[in-house]
Amino acid sequence: MLTSSHWPVPIGEAARRAGVSARMVRHYESLGLLPPVHRTDSGYRQYTEADVHALRFIRRGRDLGFSMEEIGTLLGLWQDQGRASSQVKAIAQRHIAALAERIAAMQSMQRTLQTLAHCCHGDDRPECPILDDLASADTPLDAPAAATPAPRGRGKRAAARA
Repeated sequence: MLTSSHWPVPIGEAARRAGVSARMVRHYESLGLLPPVHRTDSGYRQYTEADVHALRFIRRGRDLGFSMEEIGTLLGLWQDQGRASSQVKAIAQRHIAALAERIAAMQSMQRTLQTLAHCCHGDDRPECPILDDLASADTPLDAPAAATPAPRGRGKRAAARA
């Protein structure tokens, strides 16, 4: 077993230390996120401590949902000691706005499904407002109650309570 003081390391050890798979290391290399690494005479990749640190940076960026393009930009800024932090903050703020949009869309989906599930009897009857909604492709997400017909076989008062 290699200890932390032994550098460079082969791809498997670099991947383990960075918390990614060897396949992802090769992928990040192919995207140009890592500079070409030294190879042994037999062609095995050898990774330095700086390479492993960059791999951890990339993994953390992925954990936060940044795109590969954004990670590439952030990685360049991280390595540029003359960068302005305002550049980094602008990227982060754009990502926060995109996440907020995605969260809002997912919350809308959740509300729609909750409403549809509430309207469904969930019994042996064939009528199902969930399937009816899925079959009507033009139904907007936030309009299931208005777009979904009242469950069949119930009076107006019972349907209103559902």
